[in-house]
Formats: sequence, C-alpha cells, structure tokens
Amino acid sequence: MASVSLRNVAKLFGDTLAVKGIDLDIDDGSFVVFVGPSGCGKSTILRMIAGLETISFGEIRIGGRLVNDLPARDRRIAMVFQSYGLYPHMSVAENLGFGMKIAGTAKAEAARRLDRAASMLGLEPYLERRPSQLSGGQRQRVAIGRAMVREPEVFLFDEPLSNLDAMLRTQTRVEIKKLQQRLGATTIFVTHDQVEAMTLADRMVVLLDGLVAQQGAPIEVFERPANRFVASFIGSPAMNFIEGVLATRSGTLGVAIDDLFLPIPGERIVANGDGRPVVLGLRPEHIVPAGHGLRPDHGFDFSAAVNFADMLGNETLLFVDFCGKEVLARMQNPRMIRSGEVLDFRVNLDRAHLFDLATDESLTRA
Repeated sequence: MASVSLRNVAKLFGDTLAVKGIDLDIDDGSFVVFVGPSGCGKSTILRMIAGLETISFGEIRIGGRLVNDLPARDRRIAMVFQSYGLYPHMSVAENLGFGMKIAGTAKAEAARRLDRAASMLGLEPYLERRPSQLSGGQRQRVAIGRAMVREPEVFLFDEPLSNLDAMLRTQTRVEIKKLQQRLGATTIFVTHDQVEAMTLADRMVVLLDGLVAQQGAPIEVFERPANRFVASFIGSPAMNFIEGVLATRSGTLGVAIDDLFLPIPGERIVANGDGRPVVLGLRPEHIVPAGHGLRPDHGFDFSAAVNFADMLGNETLLFVDFCGKEVLARMQNPRMIRSGEVLDFRVNLDRAHLFDLATDESLTRA
C-alpha cells in the first residue's frame, strides 16, 4: 500500500475554480473519507488522484512518486464507482477476472486473486451468475472485488453506496470497513452522507466550495467543529443555532439572548468582550427532557410546549420553542407525546458551542 499527498492541488473548469488549492497527507493504510455537500469538489479531487481528471495546478504523489502526468492505468490505484460499472453479458467470475486478462496476468496468479476476493466478499455462490441476477448489494461487492484483484496501492470509492436502500447501505458499509481492516489498504472514500463518514473514517476531510473546512478524526470534528458549517453538517440531527451577544453578569461570562442570560463555563470560550455578536450552538442531545436521557448536573432549566414530536422508536425528536426560536431536543427512552404538552428541559451549557456571527469561526476552546 502507499501514502497519498496533495500539494496546492487546484482544478479549473473554464473560468470556474472548482478546487482551490488543497493540501492533504493520507497515511499508508489509513481510511480517509471526503465528505461535504454536492458541488463541494470531493469527487473532482478523487478523480484527480485517480488520473481521470487533469490537474490545473499543484502536485499529487502516490507512494512518494509524482503522478501528475501518469495515466490512470499506471498509478497503481483501483476505483469503485457509484454505478457499479459491471459488464452485463459476463458472469461474476468473468467480471472479476476481466481486468487481469487484459493486463496479461498469469492464469495461476489470476485464479489465486479471484478466489481470494470471492472468499473475502462471500461471492463464491454467485460466480456463474450475471449482474442482472444479483441484488444491488451483491453487485457492489462484485465491483469491490474487481478492484481488489488488481492488488492496487490505493483504493478509491466514489459514493459507492448511493444506489442501495437503507438496510443494504448499513450492511455494505460494515463490509467495506472490515475488508479495509483485513487488507490494511490505503482507502479514500467519497460521500455526502455524514453518517457514512463518521462510521467509516480513521480521518475525515470536510469540504466546502473547493476548500478543506476541517480535517481530523471523526470524534474530534464532531466534538470541536472549526466553524458553523462543520457544526451544522456533522451530526444528525443537526445542531441548533441561536443568535445572541457575549455578556458578563456578576462576573460570569455567557450569552445574552434578549432578556435571557445563559452562563457558559469560562474555560470553554476563547473570546472576550461584552456585546460581541455570537451564535450559540446546542446539539439536540444536550437539550434534555426531564426523566429522559442523562440529565446534566448543571445547566439552564426551562419549560416549553411541544410543537411536534417525531417518534423514531428508540428516541423521539421534540420541536420546542426556546429563546424565541424553534429548536430540536432529543428524548431518550421515549413515551407518547402529544402536541401542546408542556415538558421541563435542562440545557447542558457545558457542551455548548459558540461561533462568531460575522466569520462563523468557532469561539469554543478545543
């Protein structure tokens, strides 16, 4: 396997700068996920690494080797696409072996690789079937197997789960992660689904408008978002945001929202100065209904009528008014809630986030 490095990599489409100078280091054997909204540049970056898209500026190295001008076939990579890309007239075995046949791989070696891939992916019962006789998840496994038999230095996945239903997405996601761990393969995975990013990645790269908004271990990005975009994009349901100003009351720093004052632990805030416009960020799990979920020892208590309850089985999402804005709270161990029912809540301000209103940058200490 091999490391991958990008230095000031940019991509122009006509006069549009789609990727705006990316610097990344992807360690040998790591699982890195590019995540972000549609149009953020994640698939373009992947295609530049693969050699399917030319680089306008910068350098890409795979295993220390400069590959800017190398064709895709010489980069020692294998790519799995969203659309599977299987040959419909070929059997599973023929699909798996076609690339090796074209490359002139010796028959014994090709058979060894094919048998290994089929065994690891549970494809042995389907080797004589054609793609039309397979489920979506089985087709995706064939596409992964076709990449495996090439024994590449780097695996590239371009939204490979998008065509699967919810149950298959979860199952195939687990299979991909287990496979990567068994192979020790350097893997770059593109998705717009932050749940996939959180569960798969050793390191996630959050992209926005052709730039890296933040990168790091999933838990680090979730717990310490660098800006308001990352805070809103990573986490499901999304973080609640309420505008206010920094203020001091009786020597305590906090956020003033109209006539309400919410004290924030001083060690959490990196900013000073009363009157600074800020945005308070609260995740739904940190707005805790009384008797449901782990209630924080300290926090801000309020009561509110439930506007709407979204029952999900193991939890219920509650839409309530707080500080003049409708926010989302998460109820664990739920019961039936009717609209208009008044509940007591406690806000865990020890877990609150603050963002500068003008720049959207985090004001919360790492």
